[in-house]
Amino acid sequence: MEHIDMAIIGGGPAGLTAALYSARARAKTVVFETGLPGGQIVTTDWVENYPAFPEGISGAELGELMHRQAEHFGAEFRTFASIESIEAHGLDFIVTNSEDEKVVAHAVILATGAVPKRLHVPGEAEFTGRGVSWCATCDGALFRDKTVAVIGGGDAAVEEALFLTKFAAKVYVVHRRDALRATKCIQERCFENEKIEMKWNRVVAEVTGADGKVSGIQLKATNGDPDEHLPLDGIFIFVGVEPKSELVRGMCELDDNGFVKIDHNGLTSYPGLYAAGDVTVSDLKQVVTAAAGGASAAFEALRYIDERTCSIG
Repeated sequence: MEHIDMAIIGGGPAGLTAALYSARARAKTVVFETGLPGGQIVTTDWVENYPAFPEGISGAELGELMHRQAEHFGAEFRTFASIESIEAHGLDFIVTNSEDEKVVAHAVILATGAVPKRLHVPGEAEFTGRGVSWCATCDGALFRDKTVAVIGGGDAAVEEALFLTKFAAKVYVVHRRDALRATKCIQERCFENEKIEMKWNRVVAEVTGADGKVSGIQLKATNGDPDEHLPLDGIFIFVGVEPKSELVRGMCELDDNGFVKIDHNGLTSYPGLYAAGDVTVSDLKQVVTAAAGGASAAFEALRYIDERTCSIG
């Protein structure tokens, strides 16, 4: 079997930063990513709050820059590599992919991120890809001059609603409360946009369709007002995320929602196993915090490897 120093599972901002720090320290570093490096920021239209880019930068470009920098220092990327298991092997770990290829690593950093939550209402699954989406950047252009709704009230929901106004004639923002959770400056842009209309105190009860595609949503009021049906061509869902922590379930401690518990250095409850980014317990899930978490996890993992080497020597 192949032996490496650092296995990084996931190629988003956390994994890319961890790879940069690990490879720059001359550790043999391999990043396993199920798609292309960059993670979810690749599907983000514009990033305005990452340091050093005063005018902002596209998510795709930021992801590519991070990838190139890590690769420049020697990190190896194995893309479209689905990892099936991480197993303890003495003080090391065996990382196995979907083709049953195994790699032995001295330390592992889990940076698998999180995926958008589903509403779990009638019609959602049936019309996925036919009007139901979780990515405005991916699918927004399909709804040019049409009417769409964004479900959610956080930063991601409002930013995606603003992005959709580039294409759609009308964008509804449906929120279960009477105030948004998004950052104030983003809220201001939302309220100033004439294409956006708020639907306060509403939740989606059903996604309706006709001729094989979305035709509207049934809204249930949370404040006692009458329910209503909203005719639509598309619905974009941004109601939070679920961690992709299945690989370490049973190996390290998770919280009640499945997010990986770590200390301030990124160490999980299992020695040699670290985690960073959206898969971990954290209040703020942003590119900058993911990158910081990746740096901390790599720094501590490198120290763990060095201490092991010294003790063996």
